[in-house]
Amino acid sequence: MGGQMRVYRQRIRSVSATKKITKAMELIAASRVVKAREAVMSAAPYTHALTRAVSAAASYAGEDHPLTTRTSEGRRAGVLIITSDRGLAGAYSASALKTANELMERLRSEGKEVVPYLVGRKAVAWFKFRDRQYAEAWEGFTDAPKFEHAREIGERVMRDFLRDSEDGEGVDEIHVVYTRFRTMVTQQPRALRLLPLEVVEKGQRVEVDEGFMEEPDDEGLQPQFSFEPDAETVLDALLPRYVTSRIYTCLLGAAASELASRQRAMKSATDNAEELIKTYTRLANQARQAEITQEISEIVGGANALADAK
Repeated sequence: MGGQMRVYRQRIRSVSATKKITKAMELIAASRVVKAREAVMSAAPYTHALTRAVSAAASYAGEDHPLTTRTSEGRRAGVLIITSDRGLAGAYSASALKTANELMERLRSEGKEVVPYLVGRKAVAWFKFRDRQYAEAWEGFTDAPKFEHAREIGERVMRDFLRDSEDGEGVDEIHVVYTRFRTMVTQQPRALRLLPLEVVEKGQRVEVDEGFMEEPDDEGLQPQFSFEPDAETVLDALLPRYVTSRIYTCLLGAAASELASRQRAMKSATDNAEELIKTYTRLANQARQAEITQEISEIVGGANALADAK
């Protein structure tokens, strides 16, 4: 009985130490997710305005513009996959990788070569474990991305998009897979096409990141803008800003989703630790009661034996 007591007490100490760690991680994630959510909301207005301007410029430029034309015979498709650097965030990275894999399989079924671009150590580990190639990877900032990170990523994918895919280096289209932050309990993996640009018709809604929908005016998008010297020149100038802004918004939404997922996972781990502690405490009490009962029985038995001997 004494051995069982020691085992249970050791397990209680071990689980209690784990509970302290998970509780601390839960509180840290809870404090950081508030700032991450505010960053998403702060970046949204600029993304709205820029997306509307670029969409209008693309509409004026027409479908013959190389940045708005989606070639059916495109051979190479770039896929930017945003995951986390660290684990302990539930199924956050796994869900994003699953969505990315489904997208890549669909692109391959269309006869296209997929060129992955990776953000986060989890994505890098996933590709390396399966011995798959990727164009470039960025690590170390997934839970706190800066605009400079988005600009670095944007410059690389833009450079590849503007290159000729015939030489085996460029890509014909760019997709982004990230986790959209909707609420503290709902984060949704999502795949969106970044390039070529979608030509927006009059009166059509323009969808940007984080689940916001920008409603056009009654007259549509096009009458709100005039372009000097022309729409094509404006579109060429806005494109790098547009790509960087969209990637930055995706990084911010993914960071908020990662922190929310980590908070939820750590809360679940803390709750499980509390249940384990209750279970082990109950078992330890039962073992202690059994030990006391046995001691009493031995005392009573010894006293009866002495009485019989007299």
